[in-house]
Amino acid sequence: MESRGINRREFLGFCSMMAVMLGLGPEGSGKIAQAMEVKPRVPVLWLHGLECTCCSESFIRSSHPQASDVILSMISLDYDDTLMAAAGDQAEAIVDEIIRDYKGNYILAVEGNVPLAHDGWNCIVGGRPFKSRLQETARHAKAIIAWGTCAAFGCVQAARPNPTQATPISQLVEHVPVINVPGCPPIAEVMTGILTYMLTFDRLPDLDRQRRPKMFYGQRIHDKCYRRAHFDAGQFVESWDDEGARQGYCLYKLGCRGPTTYNACSTIGWNDGVSFPIKSGAPCMGCSEEGFWDRGPFYERLQGMQQFGIESNADMVGKAAAVGIGAAVGAHMAVSVAKKALQGRKDNASDEGNPS
Repeated sequence: MESRGINRREFLGFCSMMAVMLGLGPEGSGKIAQAMEVKPRVPVLWLHGLECTCCSESFIRSSHPQASDVILSMISLDYDDTLMAAAGDQAEAIVDEIIRDYKGNYILAVEGNVPLAHDGWNCIVGGRPFKSRLQETARHAKAIIAWGTCAAFGCVQAARPNPTQATPISQLVEHVPVINVPGCPPIAEVMTGILTYMLTFDRLPDLDRQRRPKMFYGQRIHDKCYRRAHFDAGQFVESWDDEGARQGYCLYKLGCRGPTTYNACSTIGWNDGVSFPIKSGAPCMGCSEEGFWDRGPFYERLQGMQQFGIESNADMVGKAAAVGIGAAVGAHMAVSVAKKALQGRKDNASDEGNPS
């Protein structure tokens, strides 16, 4: 890392950032630093199935200046047909070598799903169906990370009627733990953070029922969205480029799925934390949720959604806000009148006790 121009201060800064992101407490930074200094690099095979490679594009653009270098110094990325220099038989031989020499001790990262129709010939890697390569590498892996919604849930390739029978990784793998890291693509720091946690503590992070790491998928985007105050106040964008849009009001009525989407977009953000889709004026499409691709149209309001934590939909929130404001004004007026009446009584009593 020193040869890459990373000094000690930057290294510890990265460790501290990761500790905070992973919720490890004050001692977490030291544990990460120690793991990165003394633990051997873990072999990683990164396979590509039916997908668009956006997960790799996200990963290599991790916003912290040294995050990519540091993570790649922790792991030994031995195979990734998108990034590696080797090609052809030379590249495919690397997979066989890793399976043979590190059986049960390598991490398998998979980007994209597996099409099962037509005997798997809708996705060919190295001259054979991707399904066979996945089964071969998954059998001896220590753990499998399903990068992106394609690998985790199927994504748009699995949209009805799913002509290629695009299938998530977890449905094809047994006896090996699978971690789903959905998103189209996942946030770069989420990807590097999960790797950091696994390599630091030599265990899987806590997962939810959809096999997603709770540390990044434990809260709805709606819960930490900077537009949440406008939702609670009943202030919504009604149409594109109206005054509400210019004021940054809530996008729920234009189809935002933030109230039902679990991800870290509103807390970590993209591009060095500068923005995320909602901040850019686009409603959340819910791309980290299973089946989002069949829940369109995307830019129209979902009627009767009852998952806001306050058990109300947008119309009721607006009415409640209006009633609340009216009640608050009424209460303020009542208190003011009561204070004036009390003050008047005190003045009268004072005048009666002190005749001029």
